[in-house]
Amino acid sequence: MSTLAEIEAAAEALPAEQKQELIMFLAARLRADAGELPPPREFSREQIEQWIADDEEGYRRFLAGQ
Repeated sequence: MSTLAEIEAAAEALPAEQKQELIMFLAARLRADAGELPPPREFSREQIEQWIADDEEGYRRFLAGQ
């Protein structure tokens, strides 16, 4: 198998259990090839509370039909 189309056809022919194994293998390879993840973002409590308030206000407007 040398083309993506051939690989896709072969994968399609696999039973479900082997397809799942293939997915797990590919996911592990992608993680290994991706390198280091960026550091997590940090948000202040005030930012998060404002986002929640904005979301709740938008939901109230939605319920009111606005």
